[in-house]
Amino acid sequence: MCGMPQQSPDRSSASARRSRPDASMSLLTNVTEHSLDDGYAEAAARRAAEGSSGLPRTLRSKLGLAAGLVLAALVVTVGAAQARVEAPVRAKEREELIRRIQDGTERSDALEDGVERLRREVGAAQRAALEKHGGSREELIALLAGATPVHGPGVRLVLDDAESAEAGGDGARNSSSFADSGRVRDRDMQRVVNGLWSAGAEAVSINGQRLTAVSAIRRAGEAILVDNRPLAPPYTVLAVGDGQRLRDAFRNSVDGQYLKVLQDNYGVRASISAQDRLDLPAAPSLIIRTAKPMGGGGAEKSAADTGKGIS
Repeated sequence: MCGMPQQSPDRSSASARRSRPDASMSLLTNVTEHSLDDGYAEAAARRAAEGSSGLPRTLRSKLGLAAGLVLAALVVTVGAAQARVEAPVRAKEREELIRRIQDGTERSDALEDGVERLRREVGAAQRAALEKHGGSREELIALLAGATPVHGPGVRLVLDDAESAEAGGDGARNSSSFADSGRVRDRDMQRVVNGLWSAGAEAVSINGQRLTAVSAIRRAGEAILVDNRPLAPPYTVLAVGDGQRLRDAFRNSVDGQYLKVLQDNYGVRASISAQDRLDLPAAPSLIIRTAKPMGGGGAEKSAADTGKGIS
């Protein structure tokens, strides 16, 4: 029988089992069919719900920002108003404090000037009494007591801390008072001055402060005090006497060797030179330990009865 050819059963079954042409592209197919995943879809639905139930999100953000700016401006305004109210009070308190400080400074300066004036008057009266009653030893007594200025040849000795001395460092000391910290101390100055006296100095001063037989060299913290007056380095020691002989005698003395040890081992700086002329001032005031009247039985008897003189 003529007609279209009949397909074999095997070919029909093979065609039926043939897969889709895009079966190997299932991932692309899934992305095409589902353009948004579940998370994006939920977010879109939530935004749509919020937009339908109230103000747009952008408008609400702008309103929140505006409210924050208004609140900040209000805080700044209140602070400025409070500062403006308190400014006159603070200015008045500040002016009052400044006035009190100025008044206290003026009173302190006036008292200091008065003390210095009285010190000069007492010193002048003591020097006048010493010159009047010194007898044949008037000049010698006045010189030893520091009552009169001194002029003449001598030596100039300058002491200074070591360059490596630490600012504010205390530094340990041994029994010989060697400056482990490189600083010149009161005991060092005492030995230098005593060495100059022993070498034949007739008058000595430190940084313009005249020394007498009762002068004290002490320490307060890192400062050296001469008769309770602080001195600052470098320390210039002037000694009146035979310049060349005084310099050589001091260098060869025990105290001069002590100073050499300070220089070599601890870096203390020192220099000594003979001078043709030195000018030493008088001591600012004399200290009278004891005294007795020159005459008058009544006064002498009164002093004898009390067992002490005038102090």
